[in-house]
Amino acid sequence: MSILTRAEIETAMRREEPGNRLIITPLLAPKKQITEASVDVRLGNEFILIRKRTFASLDIAARESVRSKIGVYQEKVRIEFHEQFVLHPHQLVLGSTLEYFKLPDDIGAYLMGRSSWGRLGLVIETAASVAPQFRGCVTLELVNVGEVPLILYPGVRIAQVVFHTTKGSSTYAGRYVCPTGPQFSRVHEDDDLGFWCPGATEQTRIIDDAEPAGP
Repeated sequence: MSILTRAEIETAMRREEPGNRLIITPLLAPKKQITEASVDVRLGNEFILIRKRTFASLDIAARESVRSKIGVYQEKVRIEFHEQFVLHPHQLVLGSTLEYFKLPDDIGAYLMGRSSWGRLGLVIETAASVAPQFRGCVTLELVNVGEVPLILYPGVRIAQVVFHTTKGSSTYAGRYVCPTGPQFSRVHEDDDLGFWCPGATEQTRIIDDAEPAGP
């Protein structure tokens, strides 16, 4: 595995085969966003907030309960450009990249926060892996670990993506397919929850053990 530099990123975006080309759109300011060995990405317009008052806890073992109450657990809002989104201290919010990605089968990526935002208290999931052939906007887990509210604006450069080559090609088989905004967790769909969570029946254990684990 080797990290792609600016020249290699630009070459991957100009590949002759459209089906195996690295696509990042919209790339509003390529000269500013494509850095020495990464691409700065912007904050999208949609956010998912967790409604704390609607439930005391979230138990992934109760799969059907989680699945049926997804709409109760979360609230999706849209913030237009030049409008403010206030991220309060110790608050978790799901956002997404403004950019839509299409990765070829021989390039993967890692997403991490920009240090300039980190020094203000904003933490974005570090080194979130993006698999080859992924298509869609990347969900961002935004947490304010500081002591004062942070004002965020859609369109600002919020994170960076580091691309790398893979040894061999790969096909994306994840459960978040072609998202155009933030996606709520689907951990309750993991195949092996019936075995590891309390209260699993013998029948559930057998079924889960026979099925391949999800991505």
